Amino acid sequence: MAERLFGTNGVRGVINKDMNVQLAMDLGKAIGTFMGGRVAIGNDSRTSATMIKSAVSAGVMCAGAEVLDLGLVPTPVVQHYVKNNGLSGGVMITASHNPPEFNGIKCVDADGTEMPRSKEEEIERLYFTKSFSSMDWRGVGGLRQASGAVDDYLASVKRLVDADAIRGAGLTVVLDCANGAGAVSTPKLLDDLNVRAITLNCNPQGTFPGHPSEPVESHLRDLIAMVKDTGADMGIAHDGDADRTIFVDDKGRYMYGDKSLAITAEAMVRENNGGIVVTPVSSSMAVEDVVRRAGGEIEYTRVGAPVVARRMIEVGAVFGGEENGGLIFPKHQYCRDGAMTVAKMLEIVAADGPLSKLVDRIPQYCQDKRKMECPDERKERVLSALVKYYASQRVDTTDGVKICYDDGWTLVRPSGTEPLFRVYSEARTPEDARKRSDDCEKVLGDLIG
Repeated sequence: MAERLFGTNGVRGVINKDMNVQLAMDLGKAIGTFMGGRVAIGNDSRTSATMIKSAVSAGVMCAGAEVLDLGLVPTPVVQHYVKNNGLSGGVMITASHNPPEFNGIKCVDADGTEMPRSKEEEIERLYFTKSFSSMDWRGVGGLRQASGAVDDYLASVKRLVDADAIRGAGLTVVLDCANGAGAVSTPKLLDDLNVRAITLNCNPQGTFPGHPSEPVESHLRDLIAMVKDTGADMGIAHDGDADRTIFVDDKGRYMYGDKSLAITAEAMVRENNGGIVVTPVSSSMAVEDVVRRAGGEIEYTRVGAPVVARRMIEVGAVFGGEENGGLIFPKHQYCRDGAMTVAKMLEIVAADGPLSKLVDRIPQYCQDKRKMECPDERKERVLSALVKYYASQRVDTTDGVKICYDDGWTLVRPSGTEPLFRVYSEARTPEDARKRSDDCEKVLGDLIG
C-alpha cells in the first residue's frame, strides 16, 4: 500500500512530535509544486499556528507559487476566498476540534471544496518521493498579506438570507466561539444583523482556556447555563475553525447536530419547492422524515463532508450536511460553513420560531454508539459475512454495512485509522437502539472470532 499522510480532514499531529517544521515545509513544497499559481493560506488560533503556517508558506514559495496570507480566519473563509478570487488552491492550518497541542494542514481545491482524495494522493506522492519543484532565485514565489477576506465572506452570507427579517426580529443569542477562529467573523455577523450577542470565549486564544474546542454537550455547560439565565432565543457554539455550528434552544436544551440538520433541511426544501438533500448514511432518520414531509428527496453517501459536497454538485442538491453540525449551502459554497449555518438558523427562527417549537416538531429517534475491536485484515471478510447474515433485511453497503428497519437502522463502519468497527444503532426508544446494537454486536463477535 502507498504511504499515506492525509487523514479524513488533512494532516494532523502533536506539535514538534508528529507535526513538526520539517514535515510542514516539505508538505508546503509538495503543495506548491502541485498547485502552482497563487495559494491562499489561513490559520485558526492555536499557539503553533504561526510556526506551522510559516513553514508551509516557505515550502510553497520554494516551489515557485505565490502565497496570500489571510491571517486568523475560519476555514470556510479560506474556501470562499480561493473560489471567488481565481486562486489555484488554498491551505488551512487547523486541527479543528482536536486538543490545543495538535495542529494540522488541510488543502483546499481551486473550486473552494475540500481537496478530493485523488489529489491528496498526488501531493503525498510528491512529498514521499521528494520530487518537488525547487526554483532558482528568480523563480521563487513571494508572500503578501491579503485583507478583506472576512468582510467578503460575510457579505455573501448576508445576501443569502432575509437580513431585514432577522434585523427586525429583536433576537438575543449567546455565542461561544471556543476561543477559536469564529471569533473574527461570527460576532461581526451578529452585529450586522442587529442580533444582540452575549459572548463567551470569543477572544482567540490558542490554549482554549474556556473549554475544549469540540462542541459536545459536556463542553458547553456555561453556554447552556447562560441561555437559561438570560432568556436568550438560542445558544450558538462553533468548533475551533468555525466550519461547524451546534445550537442550544431557548429552553436551554443542547441540540445534537441531527436536529439542526433536520430543521434546516426542511426549511431549504420548502424554500426551493422540493429538491434533493444529501447526507451520510450515519444521519438520523429524522432528516429523511422531514425532507419527505416537505416534499423533497434524500440521497445518502459515505461519511465525510467532501463526499457529501461532491455528491451535491453531481445531483444539483438544494442542501446537504452531516449530523456533527457541518451544514453545506450550495448557493454559498460547497463546504461546511459555520457562519452561513448561524445566519440561516436566525432566519428560520425569525420566521417560524421559537427554536424549541421547531425542535419539538422533529420526529424523535434515539441512538446508541459503540466500538468493537477487529484486526484490519479481517474487516472486509467480516463485512461480507454480515451482509449475508442480514440478507432478509434491507441492507445498504454505501459505507460499511447498514441494516435498515422501518423505524431506524444499525450501521457497522470500519475505522480508517484504528483496528475496530464503529457500531451505531437508531430506534424510537433508547432501549430498542441498545437492543439493536447488542444483537449486532453478538453477530459481529461470532464473525470476528
